[in-house]
Amino acid sequence: MKIVVIGGTGLVGAKVVAKLGQLGHEAVAAAPNTGVNTLTGEGLAEALDGAAVAVDVSNSPSFADDAVLEFFETSTRNLLAAEAKAGVGHHVALSVVGTERLQESGYFRAKQAQEKLIKNSGTPYSIVHATQFYEFVGSMAAAAEEAGTLRFAPALFQPMASDDVAQAVTGATIGAPLHATVEVAGPEQFRLDDFFREALSFRNDPRTVVTDPSARYFGAVLGERTLMPGPDATLGGIRFGTWPGRDGSRR
Repeated sequence: MKIVVIGGTGLVGAKVVAKLGQLGHEAVAAAPNTGVNTLTGEGLAEALDGAAVAVDVSNSPSFADDAVLEFFETSTRNLLAAEAKAGVGHHVALSVVGTERLQESGYFRAKQAQEKLIKNSGTPYSIVHATQFYEFVGSMAAAAEEAGTLRFAPALFQPMASDDVAQAVTGATIGAPLHATVEVAGPEQFRLDDFFREALSFRNDPRTVVTDPSARYFGAVLGERTLMPGPDATLGGIRFGTWPGRDGSRR
């Protein structure tokens, strides 16, 4: 079947396109660099023509509060409207474990708004909530840095490889619409502060990690389990200690 992957040239999207192709589906990578822009609507109708499923793994280019909300609301409205016109029967979206608990953060308020639009659209849907990606170690460290020191709360989290995220999204895509949200996570629990000490050591990064219970995560205060999935989450199989990119050599 024809499946359109919005954000299909990005980190997760490219993997989803490849996996769908290997399963014999016609997977179309849709992104601004392929002529499809969900913010303006450019190329959407053409890309979705004949599609059975649309998968949205796109992300905002800006995390500023107003910009990220504008991105997710506008792009999601445009995409859902184009899907309805094209007769697309299943909308799959990638979001984040703990979104509903992180509403102090403008980014997660925007993700919540995106999910609300999907659920209220009338289009059959499946939402995949994933934990933080191993590939985001660098950006998470940069966000937590103050004068060469990284401040992290000792909150629990269960990060995962983007390969495992893509596998979960692919599974949701080829299955029947769930009309629900499912969670996926990595195979191991860590505390944020301890994890980043280990991650920096793999990268020979000399910065110091300080345990700070009041440290915010993209603007939000963390409780011990704010970032943790529920007991029914599907777990990936790739451990951070054996993940090839742990030294920062690849994304």
